[in-house]
Amino acid sequence: MTAASMPGVSHNPVTFNPYDYGFHEDPYVTYRRLREEAPAYYNEELDFWALSRHEDVVAAFRDNQRLSSANGVSLDPAAYGPHAHKTMSFLALDDPRHMRMRQLVSRGFTPRRVNELEGRILDLTRQYLDPALEVGEFDWIAEFAGKLPMDVISELMGVPEADRVELRRLADLVVHREEGVLDVPHAAMEASLYLVGYYADMLAERRRKPTEDLTSALLEAEIDGDRLTDDEIIAFMFLMVVAGNETTTKLLGNALYWGFRYPGEARQVFEDASRVPDWVEETLRFDTSSQMVARTAAVDLDFHDRTIPAGDKVLILIGSANRDSAVFEDADEYRIGRDTSNKLASFGGGTHFCLGAHMARLEARIALTELVSRIDDYDVDEANSVRVHSTNVRGFATLPLKVQVRDA
Repeated sequence: MTAASMPGVSHNPVTFNPYDYGFHEDPYVTYRRLREEAPAYYNEELDFWALSRHEDVVAAFRDNQRLSSANGVSLDPAAYGPHAHKTMSFLALDDPRHMRMRQLVSRGFTPRRVNELEGRILDLTRQYLDPALEVGEFDWIAEFAGKLPMDVISELMGVPEADRVELRRLADLVVHREEGVLDVPHAAMEASLYLVGYYADMLAERRRKPTEDLTSALLEAEIDGDRLTDDEIIAFMFLMVVAGNETTTKLLGNALYWGFRYPGEARQVFEDASRVPDWVEETLRFDTSSQMVARTAAVDLDFHDRTIPAGDKVLILIGSANRDSAVFEDADEYRIGRDTSNKLASFGGGTHFCLGAHMARLEARIALTELVSRIDDYDVDEANSVRVHSTNVRGFATLPLKVQVRDA
């Protein structure tokens, strides 16, 4: 049999467009072809390169000298450039500016401050889960996963309860991408401007009247007389509400979806709730919320017999790295309990390792442990589930569930 007649063999060159709605439905077929056929891929129309293999993704995260973050982490032209740090905070800075700001932010956003939220996270989990379970059929995103992370971040920063629903709606708009629009949509720009203005007003209020929240702590953060400017604090707050909120919401949705699709795997967790962290970690690997981030080549870079010219945009494909069979056995199988230690690309790496990784894992562990302790099983209404359309965030906008609540 010749290659031309072999079933399942494609003879068309692999194409990769992160804006394509079809790609959003299942990016992993494309990722596999990229790893096998074009590990240093170039999209001429959109003018970007993409690295898809685990070893290249990990190396790219660690190479903060030759791969710059100074133009931001987004593929969108309107969000890319020297002013990206105004909304993406230290994600869009190189050292030493990046390290200075990260260290100052870390003075306020401490592990202790996050851990002190544990009781409050459990309270909020029950506040939203109780009425949903009483009904028995509900949208996991609208009634729970879309609310909890936003409220946790809002509690941390001191956002009043009355404002949280609107801020959550605006955060959703910031990441949504319209079909056929190869940039930041107008609605996302408007939402971003409103959020920045809201946090500027909130910061001014904290200057007048300090409180015990993170916003006040960031105002007080100081290292050898150096303090964060108001613009730097506002950028970090914007980053928290968009990146921190959206990715954790998607993590919670993806965990439920894949647990449903792999019931034998999920059953382990329902029989032993101590396995919830394993459920979280495998979801982070198998279908991570943050699928890709951008960098800029600071010098010419050689990958797989191709040269990425200095100044070109490079996408680091996190979602592809986590499905690389060279690193993960049976990578396309969802297997709760597999050892992914030191292999996950989901939170980045090197100096830009995600500052919110601990908080995301904490929220997911508390929320999913509470869920499995309250229900025997659940079904997902796949026909009425709707995916988010975004260039870098993967998850669900709606995920209808029907749950079997345990007898009291």
